[in-house]
Amino acid sequence: MNIQQLLQSIAERVSASASVKNVYGDPVVVGNRTVIPAARVCYAFGGGGGGAEGDVEAQNGGGGGRVSASPCGALEVTPEGTRFIAFDDRRAIGAALALGFLLGAAVVALTGTQQIEGVKRSDS
Repeated sequence: MNIQQLLQSIAERVSASASVKNVYGDPVVVGNRTVIPAARVCYAFGGGGGGAEGDVEAQNGGGGGRVSASPCGALEVTPEGTRFIAFDDRRAIGAALALGFLLGAAVVALTGTQQIEGVKRSDS
């Protein structure tokens, strides 16, 4: 199996599993409302190989892939129209920003104190 065939095989296997339907199932219908789950699906694959130059039988290769899916929203279809409902966790983003700010302030406060003490010692 040459590198091109290996990568093609990996890509086919990974992309077959990387679908919203495989992750979240079929759309849900209740009355005249249909909810279709939406996901952010990412996949990556790679491979490589090598061997002795000119020796076709001494060549080796390998590869692998990764799939990840995370919910990003849903489509809601009604007789009045269609709308996308985004799933964004603003509290988690806000908490991460606040924590980053506090850690940055603590580092500045600690390194600033050490620099001032070093300047005072060198002046004495």
